[in-house]
Parts: sequence; C-alpha cells; structure tokens
Amino acid sequence: MPQANQPGNCVRFGIFEIDTAVGELRRQGIRVKLQEQPFQVLVMLLQTPGVVVSREEIRARLWGDDTFVDFDQSLNTAVNKIREALGDSATNPRYIETLARKGYRFLAPVEHHNRTPSLVTGFDSVATICPDLDVAQPKRSLMRGLFVLIQFMYLIFYLEALFHLRGIENIGDASLSGWQSAVLEASVVITAGIGIPLRCYLISAVGLDLRRLGEKFRALFPFLMVLDLIWAFAPFLLLSRIGFGATFAATTPLLYVPFSERTLIRLAYVNATAK
Repeated sequence: MPQANQPGNCVRFGIFEIDTAVGELRRQGIRVKLQEQPFQVLVMLLQTPGVVVSREEIRARLWGDDTFVDFDQSLNTAVNKIREALGDSATNPRYIETLARKGYRFLAPVEHHNRTPSLVTGFDSVATICPDLDVAQPKRSLMRGLFVLIQFMYLIFYLEALFHLRGIENIGDASLSGWQSAVLEASVVITAGIGIPLRCYLISAVGLDLRRLGEKFRALFPFLMVLDLIWAFAPFLLLSRIGFGATFAATTPLLYVPFSERTLIRLAYVNATAK
C-alpha cells in the first residue's frame, strides 16, 4: 500500500501515474500540476481502490483535529482540483466517485511499482498501457495528427467531387439511366454538403484538444461510418478510366478508414471514450 513518505513508490492508473517519492502526478510521462493538499487526498484514495474513504477519515488523516478551517469547503475544492487534473467528471466518474454523505471511492484499477532513485526524474521504462484497447499507449500528438490528416483527405474528396460535378454527371449519363444519374449527382452534393462542415468541426476540435471529443465522436460515429462507407465507393466513378483492379485496390482501404478514425480517437482521448 503506497505511503506518501515511502521513497521509490509509483502508483499507476490508466494513463496516469503518481510518484510519491517526488510528489508528482504525471500523464503519459508529462507532469500534471496538482497542489499539495489535493495530491495528498488522491494518494489516500489510491491506497484503498474500490473502498469508500469517509470524509472523516480524510479529515483525521490530512487535516487533523487541531486545524481550524472550513473542512467541507476545503475537501470539496481539493476533490474538484483532482478531477480537473485527471479530466474526470463528478456526474460520470471514471476515477473518483462521490457517495453522498459518505465519502469518496477510487474506481479505476491501480498498479503499484517501485522505482530506483535514478529513474525517478525520467520516463518510465515500461510502456504505459491504454486501458481501453489493451495496447501500448502511443503519443497523443501522433494520434491526433493522423486523425486530422484523414479529415483533410475527406475534405479533398468532397471539394474535388463538387468542383468536377459536371464530370460526375457525364459519367452517370454514360453508364446509368436518367433517374439513377440524378440520384448519383444528388448523393454527391448532399453527402459532400454534410461532410464538409463535419470535417471542419473535427479538425477544429482536435486542434483545440476538446476534452470531451472522444465522447462526442462516439456519438457521431454511426452516422460518420455510413458517410465514410458511401464515399469509400467513390473510386468506382473512375472505373472506366483506371480499370477494376485499381478501383478495387483504392476502395478496400477506404472501407477501413472509419474504423481507423475510431481507433485513433480512442487512443488520443482514452479517458473520454472508455465506457
């Protein structure tokens, strides 16, 4: 069980870790600012994960009977600062659950490790595991960058189709009946018209690092998947020019892209996407 004065103790949960030897909270190796009092409250909760720690226990342990402060306000402020540092929510908690008039309970699985002093200030030699996908956690900047590139790819698709709408109309007239050609052209215009603002939103959300993007993307994903799967067949518009083999080769990876988008978001916004 971790103690704040026990040197070399490292407590890992999700993408976070606490090094009690130096009094630091880190997220994927990057220090997260957390004041001393909230830090001590978090350490105390981590000592008994899954067990309710009463407010009186916290008061006796961290404040003491001879401390004259507004304890309730101080504890509420400390817990709010912890949640802010962890990106947690009181209404839908992943880490800290509040039990009215009882206390608090730490929800996530906790791992205890010992570090040698020479490793305290460096990065952990053991790869952080993404709890949502059970894989090594990659750099968020890389995952976000790849996701943005995919959005730009679709934007190019939409704009190219709209700029060459007359060519799509000619392809439809040459290979489809009148109403089918009209449906094809309308489908391109409607889906591109929906897709352009949607891609702009996703690009701006990743650029601003919207905290709840994982949750919002999960809600959008069924619709986004349908949209992406429709556009995955766009290479068939060039069938007469590039042949079936090249058309099939271009379509196959496009069918996988929406699922890769979901994976990238789950890796970059693991806290929000995990159920």
